[in-house]
Amino acid sequence: MGVRRRRALGQHWLVSDRYLERIAAAAEFGPEEVVIEVGPGTGNLTRRLLRRAGRLIAVELDEALAEALPARLGDPPNLTVVAGDVLRMPPADLLALAGAAPPYVVVGNLPYSIGTAVVRHFLRSQPPPRWLVVTLQREVAEGMAAPPGQMSFLSVEMQYFAQVQVLFVIPPAAFRPPPKVYSAVVRLDVRSAPPVDVDDVDSFLRVAQAGFAAPRKQLRNSLAIGLSLAPAEAGEIIAAAGLEPQRRPGTLDLAEWARLYRAVTARGALARA
Repeated sequence: MGVRRRRALGQHWLVSDRYLERIAAAAEFGPEEVVIEVGPGTGNLTRRLLRRAGRLIAVELDEALAEALPARLGDPPNLTVVAGDVLRMPPADLLALAGAAPPYVVVGNLPYSIGTAVVRHFLRSQPPPRWLVVTLQREVAEGMAAPPGQMSFLSVEMQYFAQVQVLFVIPPAAFRPPPKVYSAVVRLDVRSAPPVDVDDVDSFLRVAQAGFAAPRKQLRNSLAIGLSLAPAEAGEIIAAAGLEPQRRPGTLDLAEWARLYRAVTARGALARA
């Protein structure tokens, strides 16, 4: 494309036909679907998505790549290229630029440095997508989908908003230039209703984040650190939630975090923190 790679943007372009086809196949959408692709880069995946998308909105931070992309792909009528930072662009604005409307889906090979932020941006925006199929660093993708026993705050956050599944792993050799880590493609199906009953999502996630303040410690000590409580009071709150203070934070499931959240708020501990 006559464009030099910008190392500062963490550009590692997926060039393997095998994995590009697998991502396109995993992005199950019909000819009427509106697709937002994040980070199209040189258009290797974009070309495949355009074959089936009713409207494809490609958001590219690198202005030179964004300018060159339509001509590289033959100026397809169903392509809208937006040059800019996707984290500063509400999905509603992106849809409006293309003359499109919800529902929509998100696909993309995301830069490692902002992958989680991009997923969070769409999950918490209005309107959210129906689902996302994105490439992330392998450890991040697996963390999002982790089951109880291996969960982190990222797991709790992502699984509150979506059902998460790691589809397959991509080796470094599939990219140019090859990154130093493995990647994975993850699918997040956005939930139509919350999986647990909490009265304030942000406060619920604050409690979960506090509970993971020291993830290798017992829940009593970790929650005490996260909420600036005495360990004895943290233990009382955990017991009020019907949980064992000696458990590790990563063993709790979403329903147990919701019980702990209600116990924390009933005690007024979150407000004090």
